[in-house]
Amino acid sequence: MAVAARGRIDKRKAILEGAFAVFARRGYAQACVQEIADEAGVAKPTVYSHLQDKATLFRHAIGAAAETSLRERTAALDPLAAPGGDLAGTLRRVGHRLLVLHADERSCALRRLLYAEVTHFPEVLDIANESGAHRLAESLADRFARLALAGRLRAGDPASAAEQFLALLLGPMEARSRMGTRPIADDELRAVADAATDTFLRAWGPGAA
Repeated sequence: MAVAARGRIDKRKAILEGAFAVFARRGYAQACVQEIADEAGVAKPTVYSHLQDKATLFRHAIGAAAETSLRERTAALDPLAAPGGDLAGTLRRVGHRLLVLHADERSCALRRLLYAEVTHFPEVLDIANESGAHRLAESLADRFARLALAGRLRAGDPASAAEQFLALLLGPMEARSRMGTRPIADDELRAVADAATDTFLRAWGPGAA
């Protein structure tokens, strides 16, 4: 029973990953279930046995991609749990890692799909937000709250601090990347992370008014 359940979970994972790859490559309208089955390495009826139609596939593929991105981004926050004596340096490293993840191919493909299909699937914005940006901001706010309690950041609303740090990081990226179509060099990502950290600490450092 356990082996069968594991196999079903693995097939579902492969289908969702295959679906996301095909949707990213073709767009929703041009994607077909047979191509998704081929990408996933399963038979077409197997796709339908897990997810009933293409629209359901799309919604679940977006959710799964957002969840994967969230796990990676949440892990990128780990250094803030024990930043040592150099909080600014830790924030720069965390910011740079978040930008690397934001600029990777899967993240760019996810944003392009959302832009392209939001009028047909308005609910996917909520799916992506609840599985991605919103929960990342909550995790970052928790770390900032702990840093404020330790006197490393000024007292204030940690949710606002998290929102502002993420905005300083991600705000410049759409224009610089031309909505995810232009690769960004690592030195440019580091410059954005450094500028975001400097601005953030002027507002939220322990001596900030």
